[in-house]
This record gives sequence, structure tokens and C-alpha cells, in this order.
Amino acid sequence: MTVDAAFSVASGGGARQVWIIRHAQTEWSVNGRHTGRTDIPLTPTGIAAAEALRPWVKTVQFERVFSSPLSRALDTARLCGLESQVQPEPLLMEWDYGQYEGITTPQIQAKHPGWDLWRDGCPGGETMDQVHARATSLLKKIEAVPGNVALFSHGHFSRFIIASWLQLPASRGRSFAIRAGSVTVLGFEHHNPVIWAAGDIPGTPGVGR
Repeated sequence: MTVDAAFSVASGGGARQVWIIRHAQTEWSVNGRHTGRTDIPLTPTGIAAAEALRPWVKTVQFERVFSSPLSRALDTARLCGLESQVQPEPLLMEWDYGQYEGITTPQIQAKHPGWDLWRDGCPGGETMDQVHARATSLLKKIEAVPGNVALFSHGHFSRFIIASWLQLPASRGRSFAIRAGSVTVLGFEHHNPVIWAAGDIPGTPGVGR
């Protein structure tokens, strides 16, 4: 199901949905640099991409809207039309990459051949278990919200949310591609947690950062 199809479910009185919206493009997301706690602003392309989400977002009534407190996520929420609802939520922060902050995967692998984020983690940063615990705590927090929820977050942390929602091991987060400025819709079908839409971007099917 695409995001467009998910609209009819959300607006037609179906079971509540959780929309995960990754912040739009930054300079570091284009370059593939690990961007954890560094507060990098949106690029002009990122600003336009966030604004392009408005037609999607305005079709759904959100009971609550939460965002990582970093500006790239908050600005994405504001630019797509949810400025009056968005509330900062520290649990939505990106994985703390520690010593690998601002470094690309090829640069890390040049010093540590075969390094894999989902297996080896980041020295001086959060462990996978710590990030997974945050995702679990976040879902517990929004569990009692009766309506649709929008979460503005980051590439890797969004994957932890999805894995936790589906009751998968945290390491399965590696299987979900979350592009900058994309929308993933989680919900229920016959009381089972499902993905209604994954990594969709208005007018740009395909792959890429």
C-alpha cells in the first residue's frame, strides 16, 4: 500500500496509524555522513522536500505530533504544515554515533575492514540495545493516544521504531530503507501490527538517500 492508499484508511475511521517522517535532506545526508547529535540544517532542496509533504499531511488528522528536538526534524514538521501541533520529544533523537559522528561508512571501513553499524556499533556512542530501548519507550508513550500520531525523526532511529512496532529483533532495522524526507505509515490490520507504506516520497519513486 502506498501513502496515498493509507490516506483512505486514516481518514475513513480505520485503526489508528503512526506516521514516521524522516527529516528532509541535509548536507550530511547527501554525503552519507553519520549524523547523530550534530544539529545540521536542511538544505534548500530539503526545505522544498519538506514543503512538498503538505498535501499528504493535511489529509490526515493527527491527535499528537512529536519531533526530535534537532532542527532538521523540527523544521521538517513545521514546513509540512504541523507547526501548531509539533512538540519536541528527546526519545526521537538519532542514534548517538560516538566517535563515528560525521564520518562515512567507507571512511570507517578503511580503518576497520568489514565494519557494520548493525553488528559492531559505534565506540563512544549508544549501543544497539540502548537505542532499541528508546524506541520501545517511545511506542509505550504513544500507546494510549487514541488517534493518529506523527513522529518526525531520523534515518536509523526510524528503523528501530519500525522493528519495534513489528516486534522484530532490533537488528532487523537494517532491512528498512528510510530516505530523507520520506513517510512510513504503521498501523494495524485485524489487530496485527503492519506497515501500510514504507519510505514514500511525493512524486519520486525509487531509491536513494
